Order: sequence, then structure tokens, then C-alpha cells
Amino acid sequence: MKTGDMMTDIVEFKNITKTFPGIVANDDISFSIKRGEIFSVLGENGAGKSVLMSMLFGMYEPDSGEIYIKGEKMDTYSPRHSTSLNIGMVHQHFKLVENYSIAQNIVLGDEPIKKKFGFLNELNLKKAEEEIEELSKKYGLEVDPRAKIQDINIATRQRVEILKMLYREAEIMIFDEPTAILTPQEIEYLLGIILELKKSGKTIILITHKLEEIKRVADRFAVLNRGKLVAVKDVKSTSTSEMARLMVGRDIELSSLPEEVEKGELILEVKNLEVSDRFGVKKVKDISFKIHGGEVFAVAGVSGNGQNELADSIAGLVDVDSGQIILGGKDITKESIREKKESGIAYIPEDRQGMGLVLDFDIADNMILKSYYMKPFSNGAFLNRSEIDSHAEKLSKEYDIRSSRGIKSIMRSLSGGNQQKAIIAREIEHGSELLIFVQPTRGLDIGAIENTWEQINREKREGKAILLISYELEEVMSLADTIGVIYNGELLTVEDRRNLDRNEIGEYMMGVKRDE
Repeated sequence: MKTGDMMTDIVEFKNITKTFPGIVANDDISFSIKRGEIFSVLGENGAGKSVLMSMLFGMYEPDSGEIYIKGEKMDTYSPRHSTSLNIGMVHQHFKLVENYSIAQNIVLGDEPIKKKFGFLNELNLKKAEEEIEELSKKYGLEVDPRAKIQDINIATRQRVEILKMLYREAEIMIFDEPTAILTPQEIEYLLGIILELKKSGKTIILITHKLEEIKRVADRFAVLNRGKLVAVKDVKSTSTSEMARLMVGRDIELSSLPEEVEKGELILEVKNLEVSDRFGVKKVKDISFKIHGGEVFAVAGVSGNGQNELADSIAGLVDVDSGQIILGGKDITKESIREKKESGIAYIPEDRQGMGLVLDFDIADNMILKSYYMKPFSNGAFLNRSEIDSHAEKLSKEYDIRSSRGIKSIMRSLSGGNQQKAIIAREIEHGSELLIFVQPTRGLDIGAIENTWEQINREKREGKAILLISYELEEVMSLADTIGVIYNGELLTVEDRRNLDRNEIGEYMMGVKRDE
């Protein structure tokens, strides 16, 4: 094999099979990836994409089959060994130490050492910071190496993960759902970075559900369906609708216009709401709006402009400085989280792992996190396990929650998309009058997105009030009856969706336009 030849295979999977208790994650998979290409791996949530790539990164070992890197068979499976083979991976949920600096995270496990007193090893952090600063400028990934992870935003954390790979001189770079939690502007920036990495000779493997992004940057793609390889095709000659059909085995149609439903009674009224963060910085500034039954009210905006604080304050997770939250004619501003839930609020948070689930509980227990103390799940001091299990079985089937051990699967073992399905199932089943969805389709495949949109529309048809907070403009335009655009904590406009186009919303999102 000629190492410099752009058309040679750099990675080859031969008859890879990997099973976990109760599930075949990868079933006799064979395909190869060429040096210097952007290769995408597609599939529904739980199709086996991340498992396959995790084997390439050394986190799992195949039960059978072989992986070849640059023509050489992988004989050891560990992240350290894969790193020594110049393979790097950015995981969907970042692997960073919160109270370490950016530089400390990047060099962790590969620290530059200097001698103290001629014989003691000491971390040469200054050298690391200089190297990282230079590397970040070279690839357009500017960061402050001295900043703590806990003080930086999601997009910057992703840059840190990419820099970790570059610092270790990775040639093969695996990105697992890299745009799932980014804003449109951040996505544009990242796709540009990925194309630049390709130009510099890197081989990029992209695991994603976003078909338009694949069309823009990828050369070829493989499709997995329930662990089996369905197809390997060129991107240029394949339409997004054909990609979607290969992924889910049927034609997918995402509605581009919201359903027309007659509005019902006023359910939620927010009056002059103001909310500050833990540092006393005002995040929500004098916000007022109303949502009726049978209405989807969407809040559009760039991440970090007060959307999360708005949703958290209505759901009771943070205190309100001033203003009122009125649900069904009742002032619930000062009520606790449980009281607000019992008043009729369901909440799907953005941070599914940190706020939506207990990762070390199984599916069954996660499904009753907000109702464990109520009948039929509890008889006074004791839990009714048979009712809890049958409830979880019902929801897992209805919402297509895929797992290795059924309802006894630990939530941490589920894919990100299946974790999201579990939260949506639990919250919708409460039958609340107001449903708050924050980034409801983040990390979901196109089939699951279609299903989630249909669930939102079904709740709307049943007369529920929906507060939708999404960074996906396509989602906002497809589901919302009324749109409020938030910028720097203020609602700059509240309009009927038919009176706004994408360009106008973009102008409001960037703060260059506002209603007088």
C-alpha cells in the first residue's frame, strides 16, 4: 500500500460482529474507508453506528471479525492503542474534566514533562499552553488554553475535543453527532473546520443524523439498520430522501407547515417575567406572552440568550425575580417543581443526561421519576414493581425505545436518541395541559424526528398548549403557530408564524431587528 495515495484504504472492517446481552449491535459488517475522505455512517438511533466506531477507537473489542488500519490488523483494543495508531474520537457527550483548564484536558494522558532539580518529573504546563495556542490558531479553533472547562460554552468544548485529537496527531478523526447540540451558526463554523481538516490530509468519519450536512461535506456514506450494513454509496449520486429511506426502510416526509388547529382556552400566561442566574446576571428581561390550548408557541434564538432560564423558571427549576406565571388561571409563580408538575406542566429539558434522567437507574425506574409516589406505582410505603414494569413496557413499545436488556437496561447504556425518546415518553404520558419541549429532537434520527413532530402535533390536536424552544429554524417553522424570537434575554418580537420568514427571524436572532 502506498501511504501517500489518496485512494488507498486507511480503515477496513472485515465481518465485524459485536453483541451485548439481548442485542446484536453489529452483525457481520464489512466496508472500507479511503485515506483523506469524509465518510459518513448513517442509521437510526440504536442502529450500531457508535458501537462500530467505538471499536475502531478501542473502547470495545469485536466478538468476531477484524479491523485493519493502513493495511495492518488491529491486535489490541484500547483507546491508548488506537491513539498510538493516530485515531481520535469526539464523543457525542464530551469527555472533559470540568475543573481542569483547556490545556490540562488536552494533554491529559500525554503530558509534556520537564525535570525539576534534575530528577523529578513535573508537568510543563506553560509549554503545553503555548503549543495548544499555536495549534488552535493553525486550524482556526481559537481557545484560551488557561480557561476552565466549567466556564466555557458547548461550542468551545467541542473545539477542545478536536484539539485533543490534533495534539495527539490523529490522522483518522471520528466525530459522533458533532452538530447535535450546536446552533446554526456554530454548525456552519464546524462544517468549515471539517472541510479544512480534510484539506490538510485527515480522514474524517462522521456519525450524524443530519442528511443535509452529509450532502454538503461527505464523499461517501454507509447505512446501518438494526446492526446490519444496508448500503455503501457515493453522496453526490444519492438524494437525501433516498438516504432517509435506506436508514428507516420507508419514505419519510417531514411536514414543512404547522397543522391548522382551532385555538382553545388560554392555558399559560407569562407576565413581565425576569430571571437572574446564580451570579445575579439578568437572563430573562421583562418577557410576556400567552399560549392557548391547541397552540404551539416557539421561542427561536441563538443558544445562550435566556431560553433555558425561561423554560426552567416556568417549570420551577429556578426562582423568578419578578413577574407572574399563570397556568389555567392560577398563579403558580412561587410553586415548587412538584407542585408545578401536579398543576399541569410536563418538561423535556435540553440537558437530558444532567436533568432529564438518572443514568444509573434502569428504564423502568426512569419512567416513574415524577410519579413514583402516586398510584398505581406506589401503595403507601412500597413500590408496585409489576405496575412500574408494565408501564415501562408499554411506553418502550409505543415510543420505540431500543435497548439491550429491555426495561431493565441501565439508562446510561442507551444511545442518546433513545434516552431522549424515554424522556419524551415519560413527560407526554403525564397528560399535562402545558408541555415544554427544549430541543426535543436533538440527537434523533430522521425517523424519530418525524415521530416526535407527530407526537407534538397530536398533543396540539388534543388541545394541549406547547412551549417549544428550539435552535433548529426548520423545526420552528414546521411546528409553530406563533413565534417569539429571543435575543439577550428579551423577546424582540411575537408574531403569527405566517407573518415571518426565515430571513426576518435570522435578523431578530442576531439582534439587528426588533419590534418598536
